[in-house]
Amino acid sequence: MSSARQSAADILMKMERDQAYSSLSIGNVLNTAPDLSAQDAALVTRLVYGVTERKLTLDYNLSLYLRQPLKKLHPQVLCYLRLGAYQILFADKIPLSAAVNESVQLAKQNGFAYASGMVNAVLRKVTSNGLCLPEPADTYRYLSVQYSCPEPLLRHLIGHYGVENTERHLAASNLARPLFIRCNTLRCTAQTLKDALLEEGVTVTPCEPEGCFLIGNAGNITALSAYQNGLFHVQDMSSQIAARLVGAKPGQTAADVCAAPGGKSFTVAEMMQDRGVLYSFDIYPHKTALIEAGARRLGIHCIQTVCADARRIAETVDAADAVLCDVPCSGLGVIGRKPEIRYKDPDSFAALPELQYEILNACAKIVRPGGVLVYSTCTLNPAENDQVCDRFLSEHQGFRISEDPYYRSVAGEKYMTLFASPSGGDGFFAARFERTAE
Repeated sequence: MSSARQSAADILMKMERDQAYSSLSIGNVLNTAPDLSAQDAALVTRLVYGVTERKLTLDYNLSLYLRQPLKKLHPQVLCYLRLGAYQILFADKIPLSAAVNESVQLAKQNGFAYASGMVNAVLRKVTSNGLCLPEPADTYRYLSVQYSCPEPLLRHLIGHYGVENTERHLAASNLARPLFIRCNTLRCTAQTLKDALLEEGVTVTPCEPEGCFLIGNAGNITALSAYQNGLFHVQDMSSQIAARLVGAKPGQTAADVCAAPGGKSFTVAEMMQDRGVLYSFDIYPHKTALIEAGARRLGIHCIQTVCADARRIAETVDAADAVLCDVPCSGLGVIGRKPEIRYKDPDSFAALPELQYEILNACAKIVRPGGVLVYSTCTLNPAENDQVCDRFLSEHQGFRISEDPYYRSVAGEKYMTLFASPSGGDGFFAARFERTAE
C-alpha cells in the first residue's frame, strides 16, 4: 500500500476530527515523514487538497452506489472511498486499477477488512460510470455538486455577484492555483530576476502590476538561488495589487496591520525604496518573527515589527502617511488555496464585520490629512467588504474614496472586487480612502 495514500488518509481524518487547516496539517506530516520521497509528498498534497475541495462532488457520486446514507459509514471508510473516487474522477495520471486497489488495501490494513468488498464494488461502479451530476434543471443542486460548494454559500455568492461571476470564481478555485512572485526591486530589476529564474529552468510570465511574475516548474521554491539571494518573495497577484494601492513613497511613515506573513509589507517597503519607517503589526509573536525573517532575507531594513492588537495601533504610531488595513476575514476569495473554508458554517463569520470596522476605525485615527488608508480582505462577502466601507464613509466625514488613477483603473467602480481566475489572482476586495481633513 502506498505510504503517500496512507499519509493523505491520516491528514484527511485529522482535518475531519479536529477541524484542522489543510496547509498546516499537510506541513506537519511532511515535516515529520522524511521517508516520503518528493514524488510521494507531492501526491499527498494533491490528494488532500483534491479530496477536500471536491468533497461534495465525490459524496454525490459515491451515494449513487451505496445502499446506506453516507453518514452511516464509518468516517475512515468514507475517507478511503473519497480518496479512491477522487483519483478515479480527477487524477488523470493515476491508473484506475491502482486507485481502486489502494483504497481497498487502506480499508484492509486499517482494521476495516469487513468493508473492503463494498469499497471495491462502489469504486468499480464509479470507474465504469465516470463523473455524474444532478439534473441541470435543479440549478442550485447541480451547481453545488459540480463545484463542490455548499448550497448556502452558493446562494450567497450568486445572490450578490450573479451566476457568471460565481461560476468563474468556483471553477478557478477548483483548479491548481497559479504561483505568483514579486520582484525585490531593492536588489535587482524585473529583467534581472526573470533572467535568473530562466537560468534555473523556471518558466516566467510578467503580469500586472509591474514587477509581478507568474512562475511554473519551480519545484522547491526555497531551493532556488534567486530565492536564497533575496531577489523575490512569494505573493499572490491580487495581494500585490492591494499593496500597490497604498502608494507609499520613500521617506514616509507607513503601517501595515495584520501583516503576517509579510508579503504586503515587503512590497510596500520596496515601493518606499527602504527609506522611511514601515510598522508591520501582528497579534502573534511567531507571526511577527516570520515578517522579520522575510525582511532579513530580502535585505529590507525600514520594517519595524510590532506585536500588538491592530485596534491599539495608535499606541505605537502617532501619525502615518499611508496605512494598509488588511483585516481578518472569512476567506471566501481564497478557497482555491484553503478549500476547507467553503464548508464552514456561515454563522461563524457573523462577528467579523464589527471586528473589521473596529480595526479600520483605529487605523483611520493615525492617518495624516492628505494621507491614504487602504482597506482590504480576501473574501467575497458584502457584509465584510462594501458594507464595512459604506459605514466607514458615513461615519468619517474627513475621508473620501480615492481618485487615484491606478485605483480607479483596477476598481472600475466605487470599490475593487476581484474574482479568482485560472491564470490570475485570488478573490480579493479593496477600497482606497484619502483623508481630506482633521
